[in-house]
Amino acid sequence: MTGCPSHQLPLRPLPDLAAIRAALGRHRPVTDPIPGRKRAAVAMLLRGSDQLEMLFIERSRDPRDPWSGNLAFPGGRIDPEDADERAAAERETLEEVGLDLTGADCLGRLDDIRGAYLPVQIACFVYHLSSPQDPVINHEVSDLFWFPADELLNPQRHSRFELLWAGKKRTVRAIDLLGPGRPVLWGITYRLVTQFMVLHGCLPDSFLEIIDD
Repeated sequence: MTGCPSHQLPLRPLPDLAAIRAALGRHRPVTDPIPGRKRAAVAMLLRGSDQLEMLFIERSRDPRDPWSGNLAFPGGRIDPEDADERAAAERETLEEVGLDLTGADCLGRLDDIRGAYLPVQIACFVYHLSSPQDPVINHEVSDLFWFPADELLNPQRHSRFELLWAGKKRTVRAIDLLGPGRPVLWGITYRLVTQFMVLHGCLPDSFLEIIDD
């Protein structure tokens, strides 16, 4: 683990749910398909009112999965049977963690993220869960947890970490959510979180330049 970048974190606290809803309602996400890239969709899930929390999963370790063991949002590839990207995100969330989003409040969509080292394009839909549901994880998920959204802006959690990915050592910008010996939040999910925070004025635009997968 190395030192935090020189940016001042955060620029401002995360706003309340009403302001988040308004900002996402104004946002016009960039979603144009990129030729040659596989499509996938994920769900960023929020719960609470005064103290928002965000759901993360820890993916099961599987040598066939390039993100094996990583922290992520529930989601996966878009199947031909899915009506659209949002339907894929909701189907995958139900399959992976047993949460039914058909009655959830969809606040909006972020810009699609393209993989830096893998030919993928990821859509991300933001939901607020107002009714409690008991999660049920499947074989693709080893763990899940809710994390205080404001704590994602704690400067002491932001740093550069060295990790092994695809057989290579990489130094990546990441957020330490779980402490020593546990996976850090990096790559595509990190970029979606920071995009969400930039949209609400919590982080500087320079965080959108990160392309670590």
